[in-house]
Amino acid sequence: MTTYIADRIAINPGICNGRPIVRGMRITVQTVLEFLFAGTSREELLQQYPMLESEDIDACQQFAIELMDKRYVIQEFKAAA
Repeated sequence: MTTYIADRIAINPGICNGRPIVRGMRITVQTVLEFLFAGTSREELLQQYPMLESEDIDACQQFAIELMDKRYVIQEFKAAA
């Protein structure tokens, strides 16, 4: 079952091992962000993935921003003796 966690971002345990995906397709948010981080332009990305829309790229970036807005706690684990 696909659950939309944002307007264009979804999670489905049966698609891409449950990673966040774009509009139910087999394109992960991580893939889009990695291309952008590597210097791929928005136009190039849209050419390489013609099923993507410009708004999908915006949604991926917004999703990443919202993840960084969460509070994270690092816990120390003691090794067994």
